[in-house]
Amino acid sequence: MNSFDFLEGEVLLIDKPYTWTSFDVVKKIRNAIRIKKIGHAGTLDPLATGLLILCTGKMTKQIDTFMGQEKEYEGKMIIGQTTPSHDLETEVSEAQDIHLIDETAIMEQVSTFLGEIEQIPPMHSAIKVDGERVYKKARRGEEILLKPRKVSISEFTITAIDLPEISFKIVCTKGTYIRSLVRDFGTGLGVGAYLSALRRTRIGNFNIESAHTLPAFMSVIEAERTKNDIT
Repeated sequence: MNSFDFLEGEVLLIDKPYTWTSFDVVKKIRNAIRIKKIGHAGTLDPLATGLLILCTGKMTKQIDTFMGQEKEYEGKMIIGQTTPSHDLETEVSEAQDIHLIDETAIMEQVSTFLGEIEQIPPMHSAIKVDGERVYKKARRGEEILLKPRKVSISEFTITAIDLPEISFKIVCTKGTYIRSLVRDFGTGLGVGAYLSALRRTRIGNFNIESAHTLPAFMSVIEAERTKNDIT
């Protein structure tokens, strides 16, 4: 293909579709470009969308560098209800009374999450314990005590309040679990909360505006393959 040199190395920016795992995207593109050496620089949960960086060939050496860069997310949470996974993967609890929650209480909670914080990763995550992903243990009903991790939140902005829904923007370091942050935010309010939508909009200097949707990228690959077959 004239436009790409996947063996030498390419950095591909993909807008991950809803319900797809990050590995689903890698597998789809691996099959399309017919190269084995490809990986992604930072997992997105299946129910999240947005920027996914894929590296091919020699550029896979840069994956750790990209993974360590600052991340930006836009999301929505529902307060007054919880789920075991802290998002919509699992069943939502009964609603709690939130009539005492106002903008002042919400903004006071925001201030407690700025800077370096400790958070416990969600049980429904890809972290490995004893060689197994903890989400598999969680689905079997096993309880694992996960250790808190230090992360840093440089920006936490409330962009809209339409209770029980709160929209927000977050800029954070590698390893931050937005689901855990929402869980702890709801706990701080005293009514619980779960993540109802999440979109990654930036990794370092890479922005979602520069990303291809998966169908669009597949069309580019197919067009290049057709052109090369003709010539």
